[in-house]
Amino acid sequence: MQRRGLETAVGLFVLLGLAALLFVALKAANLASFGSNDSYTLRANFDNIGGLKPRATVRSAGVTVGRVSHIGFDPKFFRGVVTLEIDSRYEFPVDTSAKILTAGLLGDQYIGLEPGGELKNLAPGSEIKQTQSAVVLENLISQFLFNKAAEAGTDGAGKSEGAKK
Repeated sequence: MQRRGLETAVGLFVLLGLAALLFVALKAANLASFGSNDSYTLRANFDNIGGLKPRATVRSAGVTVGRVSHIGFDPKFFRGVVTLEIDSRYEFPVDTSAKILTAGLLGDQYIGLEPGGELKNLAPGSEIKQTQSAVVLENLISQFLFNKAAEAGTDGAGKSEGAKK
């Protein structure tokens, strides 16, 4: 009889451990929000969203103020349309700007909001007009290599090596 009680206790302990592991996995992957905060939506258009994903964080001054709820494409202007779910505790001025930033050198991308100075706030469903697209590492590397190749073809004074003869 005592052995059966021990087996039941071990089984409950294992189930609690699995539930805790599932909870941590969902929180780490940003797949579950266990809070029931009210939120409102904002939209922002970007020329290039880089590696931004749905459920990415929206931060202002380093504080998480919301999440990316949807990413779409505007076929008329050929731009990425990002829908943001902002916690209703936070309000931003109408001249707020949005940037796609990277956490660390090669980390996840997120939206950074920089509030402006206007007194009027963005209404739910509004569009953030001032945006800055993601910096794509491949484009920076190719631009650097192209500039170095162009410099190699000149002697530093703007004349090519072949023009010296």
